[in-house]
Amino acid sequence: MADAPTRSQLLVARIAVAIGAFLILLGLVLYGFSAEVHHRIWRDIAARPGGPMTFRFVLQPCMAALAAFHDGRTDARLGRSPYLWTILTERGQGGGRLREGVIATSRIILLGFAMDAIYQATVLGTFYPGEMLLISVLLAFLPYVLLRGPFARLAGWRHHDGGRRPPSSKSER
Repeated sequence: MADAPTRSQLLVARIAVAIGAFLILLGLVLYGFSAEVHHRIWRDIAARPGGPMTFRFVLQPCMAALAAFHDGRTDARLGRSPYLWTILTERGQGGGRLREGVIATSRIILLGFAMDAIYQATVLGTFYPGEMLLISVLLAFLPYVLLRGPFARLAGWRHHDGGRRPPSSKSER
């Protein structure tokens, strides 16, 4: 996402971040953080892919992959450094690149909040705000972060050699 974000994109990203922060605080107030809560969170998360609404475990990562593909192609076209590597190692650029990812995935994260709220209401019969945030980040933001760099690399290879594959042996050269 090298282009300047629109006002609506920024607003959606701010809403997603604000809801995420609210969910963290609400979860800590309602349930605290103990070993029991920690075990419940991971037990519930492990049970979700096999239960109702399993489609979201495909839908959200696919949507994140599409956003990563789009932004990775832009990174390759502009010759930018690898996304995750920049976040982890470049103090000056890491925050800005992380912000790009949040803006690119904010709609997917908000969709995840809504789908997890429905899941929790229908299946669990209760509300666990921390789980909602964790599931949304795992299904929407994490795939984006992990895939943007490889997509940029693939697009860069294609861009630099005109779409041709490099010869694999000396006889093909």
